[in-house]
Order: sequence, then structure tokens, then C-alpha cells
Amino acid sequence: MKKRALVSVYDKEGIEDFVKGLVSLGYEIVSTGGTYDLLSKSGINVVNSNSLTGFTQLLDGKVKTLHPKIHAGILADVTNSAEVQELAKNEIEPFSLVVVNLYPFEKTAQKEDAQLEDLIKDIDIGGITMIRAAAKNHKNVGILCDKNDYSPILDSLKAQNGELTLEQRQALALKAFDISSSYDRKICEALSAQYNVEPPKNIKLTKIQDLRYGENPHQKAALYKQNEIVDYEILHGKEISYNNITDITAAVSIVAEFYDVPSVAIIKHGTPCGVALGFSIDGAYLKAFDCDPISAFGGIIALSQPVTEEIAKHAHSVFLEVIIAPDFDEKAFELLSKKKNIRLIKLKTPLKYFKSFLNEEIKVTPFGVLVQEADKQDFNRDDFKVVTKTKPSTEMIEDMVFAFKVVKHTKSNAIVIAKDFKAIGVCAGQTSRVDAVEIAVKRACDGTKDAVLASDGFFPATDNIDVAAQARIAGIIQPGGSIKDNEVIAACDKYGISMITTGIRHFKH
Repeated sequence: MKKRALVSVYDKEGIEDFVKGLVSLGYEIVSTGGTYDLLSKSGINVVNSNSLTGFTQLLDGKVKTLHPKIHAGILADVTNSAEVQELAKNEIEPFSLVVVNLYPFEKTAQKEDAQLEDLIKDIDIGGITMIRAAAKNHKNVGILCDKNDYSPILDSLKAQNGELTLEQRQALALKAFDISSSYDRKICEALSAQYNVEPPKNIKLTKIQDLRYGENPHQKAALYKQNEIVDYEILHGKEISYNNITDITAAVSIVAEFYDVPSVAIIKHGTPCGVALGFSIDGAYLKAFDCDPISAFGGIIALSQPVTEEIAKHAHSVFLEVIIAPDFDEKAFELLSKKKNIRLIKLKTPLKYFKSFLNEEIKVTPFGVLVQEADKQDFNRDDFKVVTKTKPSTEMIEDMVFAFKVVKHTKSNAIVIAKDFKAIGVCAGQTSRVDAVEIAVKRACDGTKDAVLASDGFFPATDNIDVAAQARIAGIIQPGGSIKDNEVIAACDKYGISMITTGIRHFKH
């Protein structure tokens, strides 16, 4: 049986060489519109689909391939004698390969000035129909809708006498249905925005790679992409692990809060154990490491500015899993790369835009899948409420803002004690808030005098204030909203502690 390929692509990159390869393998090429024009001008012997259908095109090009002589050739089961006879009776020949890609709807939707008529115009009909028809009949037909597959598929065809194996056609069909469903989902999302309605929730994940294991060696794990991901490069070290990725996300999320100043965050088991700002990145690093050098062992460090040689000298002397930064100075990289296992990661996406990649948070439970917006809520200082008689100084307010941004990224119940833009006591994941306060105070040791304390949730009782007062904490920032607020404020007034309420809770479970 003659080998025939139907070729109709919007993105024409690589199509000429691919089709020339098909012709060398004895394929007859049928094509449409602009693809036909390009292939013909390249000297390729190609059949215009118009000669099959009897129509040049209808409705200003909206209808070119939607015709029985095209789709019967795609959908026919050539192992079914009745269908083969029906094709012959109607002078239709079957296709063995369909090569199609779609109008760039997503690019159109991403334009700030995209109008509804632009979106409607770029909804592909003929292409998506050919893709689904060929994918449905993958028992007989190969479907290519990704230009990245041209080269490997052509190599396979050359090695297999111009034929694809059933397994290859199955894989191509699954990919085609995946592309088709993704295309429709993007159309639904874009039109929903135009019509000002909430789109249906469809979580689409694309596998990037398998991971060695999950949180523990007995758990299988893989990395998937839902939306666009940040641009990064592993410059040195082992492949990043499941736990590395969660800790890297936590660390970078914190320094992204302070992207415009020298800032450093150290994470251990998802919890910040060192966060600081400095006049230089070297100073910020040393301050952050001084917060809890014991917990920093085996930690993940994120920096808002390139890693310097001075930082590398210190980091080389301790065990760290990952350092992620916008870049590494030449000498810093040379020194750190002598350590075989440390991962050195260059974050190419500017920190200023990192928050835009924090979209939905997804948790799969036996009761259903929980989906929520990422906690990107920031606060306006004009909305602060100083609720105590004692007013905080300007310096204290700056430390309060710093501490509240850090506690936002700390597991609940969370307390962060800070002073001079340095987290000196961090406690996370406690079931009792007063326990969290006590542990944070203990970790801050003798540094609590005139420091500030941030809480991710309100204070349910005055015992928290009693502990803070004993530690000589000077200021507290918290969401407020407890039925005991008046008692808590009165306790602060009693001890001369200033308190700010933000009205924003930052639970993190």
C-alpha cells in the first residue's frame, strides 16, 4: 500500500527537511494552504488538498480540510476489508502519517491587548480535528504535532523501512490527545477571562522528570509542571531531590520578599533557621548563618545577590545541600565546586518576578484534592494598627515588617523573633502558640532584649505576652482578631510593649 502523509502546519520550522526525508522514503505528500506553497517552492513534489476535495477553500480559509476525502483517508481502518472497499469505491486513498500543528492561540492570549475577536480567530478547527482523527486511528496512522519529534521519528522511519511501530504510534497518539486537551483548556481559560467568569478547574500536569525518591527512599516521586516554571540551571552537584525542591522553594520565597536588598535565607526541613538582611550580601550571609549555625548544617541557602568569594570560603567549610543565587562569582564557583555533592543552582528568573510563579497550591487527600491560591498577600503599612499605648519606633517598625514577612513562610503555629533585620529566634509547627513563643525565646538566647516578635496567627490568651515580657521583647506584630484581643492589648500596655495588628493571617500547614 502506498505510503501517504498529510502535512498542514502553522509553525513551519523544520518542516521542509522533514518532508524531504519522507519523500526519500517513498511517501506521497498531500498538503494545504501556506504549507503547500512553502513545500512547492522548495522543489518538493506535493499534492494540493484542493485537488482531492474539489474546493480551494471556504469561508476565507476557515474550511480547507474538513472534507470526507481527507478525513475518511485519516480514519479508515486499513485492516478492515469493508472499509478498504468503501475507500476504493469513493476513490479515496488512506493516509499513514499526519503532520499538523495548531494556530498559536496561547501566544495570542498572552498579549496584553488581545481582543475577543483575536482570540476567536486563532481557535484552530481543522488542525485539531485532524489531530484527533489521526490519534483515534493510531492503529493505522501516525500523528505528529510537535516539531521536536521530526528528527527522532524520521530516524525511526529510515531504520524501519518507512514504517512506525504500533508502540510508536500509541505514544504519538497519547501526546496528541494531551496537546489537544491542553489547547482546549487554554481556550476555556482565555475566554472565561474575556467573559469575566471563573473557568472550570482543570489541573493539568506535565511530567518533567522522575526523581530518585520522595521524602523517604521507599516513596516514588517525580517532578511535574502545571504552569510556567522559573528558569534555573544546576551548575554543579547531584540532581536535586524532592526535599531539595521543597526547601529551595521555601528559601527563594523568603528572599523574594526582599529582592531589592542584600538578603539571605537558610532553610532546614522546610523551616527557616536563618534569615537576615545586610548592607552587603556578605554581611547578610554571615548574619543569617549566625541565627542558628547548628540547624544550618545540611541546609539550603538562597541569596538575593551573587555568591562572592568571601561567602564561598565560609560555605566551603560547612556541609550544605544547596546554594541557589542569581549567580556565582568566578572564584566563588571555583572554590565551591570542589565539593562533590553540593548543588550550586543559578536562578535565572529575576527575584522581582518570582512571586508571579507562585500560583496554586495543591494537596491530594483521600477526601478530595484541595486547591488554593498561593499566599501572596502583602500588607500596606498605611493599614497597620498600633493598638497599644506604647508606640513603636521607626526602627522597630522596620524590624516588625521584616519579621512578619519571615513568619509568613514559617509553618504554623509560627513565631519569629528579630532584631536589626536578623531572625534570632524561629519556632515552627507547634500545636500551642505559647509553646512556640517559649521555644523561639529560648532559641534567641540573650538577644531578645528590645527585639520584636511576629506571630502568624492571633494570640488566644495573655500567657504569650507574659512570656514575651519576661524575655524583654519590645514590640509585637500579629494579625489580631481574637476574642481576647482587648485582654492581650491590655497585657502589652501593662508591660510597656508596643503592638501592631495587620489584619492578615498567615497560617501555613
